[in-house]
Amino acid sequence: MRNPSANSFDYPIHQFTDSPIQHNLIKTFAAPTVKRRKNFIPNRIIKFPNNLIHLRNSQKQDMYTLYDYLHNGLLYLNNTFRPRHKKLSQLMIYATSICQSRCKHCSIWQREPESLSLDDIKRIVSSRCVSKKTVVGLEGGEFVLHPEADKIMEWLSKNHKNYTLLSNCLTPNKVIDAVRNYHPSHLFVSLDGNRETYEYMRGRDGYDKVIQVVETLKDEIPISLMFCLSPWNNFSDMEFVINVAKKYNIDVRIGIYSTIDFFNTTQGLLDADDFVKRIPQNIHDTQENYDYVALYEQWRRGNLKLRCQSIKSSLVIHSNGNVPICQNLDVVLGNIHKQSLDEIFNGKPSCSLQCKYDKECNGCWINFHRKYDVILLRNFERLLPKWLIEKFYGKYQWTDDKRQTYAGYLKSVKE
Repeated sequence: MRNPSANSFDYPIHQFTDSPIQHNLIKTFAAPTVKRRKNFIPNRIIKFPNNLIHLRNSQKQDMYTLYDYLHNGLLYLNNTFRPRHKKLSQLMIYATSICQSRCKHCSIWQREPESLSLDDIKRIVSSRCVSKKTVVGLEGGEFVLHPEADKIMEWLSKNHKNYTLLSNCLTPNKVIDAVRNYHPSHLFVSLDGNRETYEYMRGRDGYDKVIQVVETLKDEIPISLMFCLSPWNNFSDMEFVINVAKKYNIDVRIGIYSTIDFFNTTQGLLDADDFVKRIPQNIHDTQENYDYVALYEQWRRGNLKLRCQSIKSSLVIHSNGNVPICQNLDVVLGNIHKQSLDEIFNGKPSCSLQCKYDKECNGCWINFHRKYDVILLRNFERLLPKWLIEKFYGKYQWTDDKRQTYAGYLKSVKE
């Protein structure tokens, strides 16, 4: 099982209509991004004919592209002003509890085996709230051990190509065959340190198998190493995994351990003593990781307070069919065996709960949710002063200084 606190956070390239409000969104979310991206290729063409934007960028391994940010902005508007017609940016399906790892940071392997069926997956993905651009993530447990894994991936490869596979790679040949036969759009691979750390943290000697999969597939599919900082590893392990990603020229995504009931986590949260000072320097060679990690210290101390807006565009489904409001809270919106996903996600009771918690909850630092909030406010602050943002967004703060901005905080910790 990949650590539940190291979830992917992908915004898909989306279709746009050529309207004034969307041009304003482009100015808000795209222009600042283009200005700051390193090695951005400017001689690409952006067009709006036939209600479609095309963008081509030669950096295939970028964590987020320009139009990922645009899609984020447009989705934010739609899901805010049309709460009964929300669309999902990402849908993470924990399709099975079966897992051969014996992780210290996740005890899903202790559950009775349970899996969502192929028919369940078909109904879920055919929901109105799932668009062609929704990123559907398959994981578990270990998804390739699902009794119908091949059938599910075969169906998705024909009916929803925008799906990703998440794996611990302990059965490397299964993972390699799955990628080559069913062509997921992205492969996420768990790696929490060197060989000794891997075995200590996951209870299996799997380091070489992870490297085997990476070396075999790195030129065939975008790969991300998923690292989770936890009570069982440290910042030296983070530095090690970043160097592995650099060696193979692949992406790395960093999460921080969180207590999640579904995964029967046993340890408390990491403390934040001198947290920022211990972050390895090579994290600056990665994309979209440093701010998330550096802000943990402020959140853990109770200084950082952001609304949780991601629950209106990101969703998970558990192997028993339950659909929680988020990864962290034990608040269940419904069960796909009893209701449709559209009723669960966009029904009136769920909209009321989402409205309540998106304003009040600041209770986790799970990157599946909180990267969304960081990116959203970061982009707002690139155009507007903080006091003006608070007029429509509500009060928020990055540190104990309520006037501090995102850029101001990042500058202060880098000095």
